[in-house]
Amino acid sequence: KDMFIVGGFNAYPAEIEGFLMEHPAVAQAAVIGVPDERLGQVGKAFVVRKRHSEVGADELIAWSRDRMAGFKVPRSVEFLDALPLNATGKVMKDQLR
Repeated sequence: KDMFIVGGFNAYPAEIEGFLMEHPAVAQAAVIGVPDERLGQVGKAFVVRKRHSEVGADELIAWSRDRMAGFKVPRSVEFLDALPLNATGKVMKDQLR
């Protein structure tokens, strides 16, 4: 069960990743919980952009605010060339932490 708690609310990375994948510039997304002084944990997104897209972190966060509950919105976005995958194609989130 992949989940983190944001200010008492359960946040499920798979759900947040699904929302992020709806953005036209996002090719792949992975979300993890990272420590936060005020809320306990908050989401951090790792995003692979589609070729020729220039979406920035602030734009993606603002876009997310319009589509999901506030506690689910990633507080930070890091862009990668590729997500670390295992032999079966699953994202190795332990390498993102």
